Amino acid sequence: MTRTWFITGANRGLGRAFTSAVLAEGDRVVATARDPKGMTELANDRLTVLPLDIRERESAIATVDKAFALMGTIDVIVNNAGYGLVGAVEELTEAQIRDQMDTNFYGALWVSQAAAPHLRAQGSGHIVQISTVGAVGSLPLFSMYNASKWALEGFSASLADELRPFGISVTLAQMGGFDTDWAKSSMRFATGIPAYEDLRTAILGMASYPTASSAEPTTVPAGTPTTPDKPTSTHTDPSGSPDANPAWIEAPPEVGAAALVALAKMPNPPLRKIIGPGAHHMVAIALDQRRKDYTTDHEFTWPA
Repeated sequence: MTRTWFITGANRGLGRAFTSAVLAEGDRVVATARDPKGMTELANDRLTVLPLDIRERESAIATVDKAFALMGTIDVIVNNAGYGLVGAVEELTEAQIRDQMDTNFYGALWVSQAAAPHLRAQGSGHIVQISTVGAVGSLPLFSMYNASKWALEGFSASLADELRPFGISVTLAQMGGFDTDWAKSSMRFATGIPAYEDLRTAILGMASYPTASSAEPTTVPAGTPTTPDKPTSTHTDPSGSPDANPAWIEAPPEVGAAALVALAKMPNPPLRKIIGPGAHHMVAIALDQRRKDYTTDHEFTWPA
């Protein structure tokens, strides 16, 4: 069965890999990007490219409406667009904080709001929110990124209950580490305060944040427990020793794309799906730490 997909942030990283994999399946794709010029290499008679800045609610609604008008029906909505923001809470400006939430949280919310009435009308559909194992726990210097994804998970879990009676599924794809621009040119940084130099060194491997002109914005090494999408700092080794967590690796984006395609084929997709080598281990670590936090309350009993 040929399906039709709507994918945001499709011009690079995981979004581009998702688009390529879906086209390879023989499906149709409406791919959106703030700057769609980079999509020309994926030209295909089953690919429709639309410009979209997901931070703008009216634009998101108009673009989703246009996509449904062009395609007739859309089977899978993938809210992928997003980026990482690095900085201690007191280092971040209001503009940086608002833009992080506008992109990672509100962008997915606007697209989901716009798609819901169309999916209800057709009586089917699947909304996939590209989340992260960082939405299960937290990491110092990534507070606003974690917050944006925790917010995404909170509203999406409720959305799943609201739309289930109409034959619509919602899945939070909790992604592990993938070798994309997420930790490179897509990442944005605060202006550093000297008090956090030791923390930056422990988490990022550098005492100062890189400048905008840096070719490689962060030197966080793949395979260490301080990889940005890692869900909790409680169990990290500040030395960055790869041996502290040998299960954590960065996979090619094609691995994530194949998992997304497989997810869309499931007859009863789950609310949460962990994707990526080592990601299951990281979620287990974060949940174990939460269990330990709650056990300090003698009135609380963790479910068996």
